[in-house]
Amino acid sequence: MSAPRRPRRVISGILPLDKPKGLSSNTALIEVRRRFQADKAGHVGSLDPMATGMLPVCLGQATKLCGYLLESDKRYLATVRLGVATDTGDAEGEPIAHSDLSGFNVAALEAVLRQFVGPQQQVPPMYSALKQGGVRLYQLAREGQVVERPARSIMVHALQLQSTRTDGFVVDVRCSKGTYIRVLAEDIARAMGEVAHLVGLRRLQAGPFVGDMVTLEQLDATYDGGGLAALDRLLQPLASALPDWPKIAVDSAAAVLLRRGLQVPVDAQMADTLVAVVDAEARALCLADLTDGKLQPRRWLADDAT
Repeated sequence: MSAPRRPRRVISGILPLDKPKGLSSNTALIEVRRRFQADKAGHVGSLDPMATGMLPVCLGQATKLCGYLLESDKRYLATVRLGVATDTGDAEGEPIAHSDLSGFNVAALEAVLRQFVGPQQQVPPMYSALKQGGVRLYQLAREGQVVERPARSIMVHALQLQSTRTDGFVVDVRCSKGTYIRVLAEDIARAMGEVAHLVGLRRLQAGPFVGDMVTLEQLDATYDGGGLAALDRLLQPLASALPDWPKIAVDSAAAVLLRRGLQVPVDAQMADTLVAVVDAEARALCLADLTDGKLQPRRWLADDAT
């Protein structure tokens, strides 16, 4: 007989998960949701199973911020092996091409890295979750199909070489959403007259979330030591996802009106824009459109109106 299903509960917050190698982002999300017994959960920006690192998991009302956070920049530490290309662009694929590394040198690599900083066009890989004709590209790839993929605009803000070895290098990448690091590694190698694939990828930052991360093992240890209450203390508040947003603080009476979907006049010295509305304790209440000195709630975030 299977174990009884744990009851779900209303809990809101953001967990900066250190996704382990070997788990898909969706599986990692399910593991976090199960441990918190959360009624709703979502994650910010998928990581391949072979990748590790920052995967913000949004619980409860925080799931309403996932779409905004997906637009955020990312930072990765990528380990690239030169001389061998694979069909997937990473270490999980099969070798499909080789190149001679006898001419590889650090100066040439650094010069090429400088060329890849800035706006550029990138063709998504076949082994990706993008859809074409309603079918995931990786499904077509597994059937041996290769289809045309339109290039997408990306931005590489910085490429900082961390270390080199005879058959590869480690690079710190700061980039826009939608950047495939596997493809970037292949393109950099191609510019040097080489082939390459990704053998390691760790995300260090996703939008405002950087620094300390929590592992699944730490979640288990925390629960064993203090139950759900201890787990909840690991969550970051919704306002942590909005550090750079313009903010307007309102009192409890205005919060009640906004919760009802009503407009609230405010004395705000800023242009009409989308703002984060907070209470006196800087807790996020909602996202609202500021127009002509009035707040019109767009998305309610707090668990209640006070």
